[in-house]
Amino acid sequence: MKKVDHIGIAVRDLNAVLPYYTDTLGLPLLKIEEVASQKVRVAFIDAGNIKIELLEPMDEQNAIFKFLEKKGEGIHHIAFGVDNIEERMNELRKNGVQLLSDQPKPGAGGAMVAFLHPKSSNGVLYELCEKQ
Repeated sequence: MKKVDHIGIAVRDLNAVLPYYTDTLGLPLLKIEEVASQKVRVAFIDAGNIKIELLEPMDEQNAIFKFLEKKGEGIHHIAFGVDNIEERMNELRKNGVQLLSDQPKPGAGGAMVAFLHPKSSNGVLYELCEKQ
């Protein structure tokens, strides 16, 4: 793991919460994009040495919607930057860590991502994030 790349925060309405980050906290908005593979709308906020990733569900079938229904708005995951995601996934599996997918998937910002099951991480959802 290289560093913490970003913290993912689940929100119900991206447009409603963005002013808190940009106006109240004064943090710059880097970009907004839709990630079709994850069915989310994402806003990237620059918080200095880390990014905040605001995640809004695009339908009721995705993991962010289910998270919001169960836990409400708040921290969803912490993402670690990695150089070789497939190699890192294999190392984690060898160490008994359960992953949520067998292969990395396309994520926001053109990254390839994979998630560690919270049951293997003391209740925390961690993401591996390899930037292209």
